Amino acid sequence: MGRKKVAVLFGGRSGEHVVSLRSAASIMEAVDRERYQIIPVGISREGSWLTGDNIWQILWERRPLEKAARAVLLTDPLRPGLIIENKGAASIWEFQPLDLVFPVLHGPYGEDGTVQGLLELAGIPYVGSGVLGSAVAMDKAIMKTLFRENNIPVGDFLSFFRWDWEKREAYWQEQVGRRLGFPCFVKPANLGSSVGITRVANAALLPEAVREALLYDDKVIVEALLKGREIECSVLGDLEPRASRPGEIIPCNLFYDYRAKYIDDRSELVVPVELDPLLEARIRELACGAFTAVEASGLARVDFFVDTDTGKAVVNEINTMPGFTSISMYPKLWEASGIGYRELISRLMDLAVTRFQRRRGLLTSPPE
Repeated sequence: MGRKKVAVLFGGRSGEHVVSLRSAASIMEAVDRERYQIIPVGISREGSWLTGDNIWQILWERRPLEKAARAVLLTDPLRPGLIIENKGAASIWEFQPLDLVFPVLHGPYGEDGTVQGLLELAGIPYVGSGVLGSAVAMDKAIMKTLFRENNIPVGDFLSFFRWDWEKREAYWQEQVGRRLGFPCFVKPANLGSSVGITRVANAALLPEAVREALLYDDKVIVEALLKGREIECSVLGDLEPRASRPGEIIPCNLFYDYRAKYIDDRSELVVPVELDPLLEARIRELACGAFTAVEASGLARVDFFVDTDTGKAVVNEINTMPGFTSISMYPKLWEASGIGYRELISRLMDLAVTRFQRRRGLLTSPPE
């Protein structure tokens, strides 16, 4: 058998465009080229699908897109692949078959089930969670509700939509103060990488924080302050997921915001972190439980707070397409657990094919 043709999707329309570019560059550099032929597909900030050997540089340097070749995914499961514009004297569209897609997309329009639905229609195996798992894990309010239903401990929270805040701002201010208190955290319900998050010290600052979150989403979640150590755990698998050794984040700022993650470069990652064996076992159990609760597949990173007084772990969130550079927490935790970066990429691709083959055997209509 020849090499599998793998389209790596990166960029995208979300506020995590640059984070996606960083993850994809690391994956494409490390992938096993004896097993996989990589077709880079960059998605512009406006949503255009483009390809070519230099498309990553074009998006990273924000060059004009006119000379990049356009790419269109066929939604025909009998012809899984792309049609790609061959720019010459006359534009000719050529078919590029695909065996697999690795959507290295963070946030809305990529990690939220939208691209996953497109790939389901196209009949192409893809890395990561399906439509449902991606969508419910992206919406922090729905995610935490599912966790509660599955007896997974979470902190207190409230959520509301833009129209409801505009109509009943005084009501929601009262609810936040009475039920959550201050400080609290205001976030867009559907985003990641700490984009749009504000730590609200008192009631007077709440409206401004909500306005900031509403720049990124029509739905806002407000979370009670959780004190303690920030612990993360990586999960790998499908029907029988397994969890890595946990790691700890020691943020350089007041909390692990976007600057602390990607700009200041002073936060400390402790990988793996030495914990009481019973606590580590509990964290790994909860990580797999969170993975199963949202029906995730392939990969996820589960973030915890561990109370320093009681030693109890509370799940903060699950991320179904975590940062994936070679120095990101997700792969570093697996490296500390015995799975190297290149091997991890290959395992994720193998899981994608296995899941696709299992689901392909399901009936879509009653037998005649």
